[in-house]
Amino acid sequence: MNPLDAPLARYAERLHGAAGDTHHVASPLGAWLLLALTGPAATGEARAALADALGVDPDDAAASARALLAAPHPLVAAATALWERTPVDELAEWRAGLPEHTERGALPDQAALDAWARERTGGLVERFPVDVTPETVLILANALATRVSWADPFEVAPAAELGAGSAWAGRLRQVLRTPPFGHRCWVSTTERAGDVAVHVAPAHAGDDGAGMLVVSVAAAPQVPAADVLAAARELAVAAATVPDGPVPGRRSLFDLPLGETPLWRLREEPTRTFAADGREEHATAVLPCWSARSRHDLTSAGVGFDAAARALGELLGLTEPPFEAAQSTVARFGRYGFEAAAVTAFGMATGLPPEGVARVADLRFAHPYAVVAVATDAAGGPWHALPVYSAWVSDPDDLPADEAD
Repeated sequence: MNPLDAPLARYAERLHGAAGDTHHVASPLGAWLLLALTGPAATGEARAALADALGVDPDDAAASARALLAAPHPLVAAATALWERTPVDELAEWRAGLPEHTERGALPDQAALDAWARERTGGLVERFPVDVTPETVLILANALATRVSWADPFEVAPAAELGAGSAWAGRLRQVLRTPPFGHRCWVSTTERAGDVAVHVAPAHAGDDGAGMLVVSVAAAPQVPAADVLAAARELAVAAATVPDGPVPGRRSLFDLPLGETPLWRLREEPTRTFAADGREEHATAVLPCWSARSRHDLTSAGVGFDAAARALGELLGLTEPPFEAAQSTVARFGRYGFEAAAVTAFGMATGLPPEGVARVADLRFAHPYAVVAVATDAAGGPWHALPVYSAWVSDPDDLPADEAD
């Protein structure tokens, strides 16, 4: 069992709980990773609040986040960035503890932030989730992105196979049906959602064996979304932990009554089998294609970014600084594969500085002047800082006609 499973499960329940039972997609991992990176900056009450949200000691959470981001999963592209209006010494120690490959730079404009979101997610997330304003002093962000193909694509079935009681059956024309081999389907009993239908679609594994499972779980219609999500998380972890073995809570189909329910139709038919008791079990699944695009406000106290703002604010001598935290997430589930991406961002602001006076110089090169062209080399090679061209300009040309307005 991954040691982060329990903290992430707890955090996921908070994040999905805020979204409610409306159609949505989220990345609790993306939000947790970003929050964890702020942990080492926290002291006192802010540190206690962060520990509560993260479910572990903030320094341990930060170490786990750095380890995950230093060696991202082959099927999950990951990026982090820190942009600051003016880097200040008070944040130097915290800044130095960020993951090695964190992008750093001056605070960009909104168009550049949107471009970063598109580039780091392969175009899946089109707009950065928070806005940059004149009061923004820093933005910390991460991006996760996945595009996978099923190892065995779905077949197609009429939507009527969802059952006469499904409202979707009358609205859709076709749905997905599991192929003869490759996918896994079963019925499990769970603590929070009761009996559930489970479908597991495996993605193509890379040459190193790394892969991904997309697990769908349906409970009785009256079961709250939070309970179904919690059960699905437990079953997904179990399916990945025991890929070929029995999943806890799996029910024998012979223990269930024959007939139709909102979750399945169970029937018996004759077969030839070598099973010692003469009984075999098989399960298939039909499910719709789906897509979702969501933006989640992460400013509520339960998800911890208020504590992160206090922690960084204390380093800067700011009391309760204003902040914005949000996540934009998109996902698509179809016949041939699955894609998803999330950009999570945390921006902290301060009040506008006091009014003052500014001097602005409009420089004029209106008489002879010098020009020098110098080479640069980020690696400090032999050409670095070497003047390559120089000139004295005393006989300027007029603007060419084809360049004039």
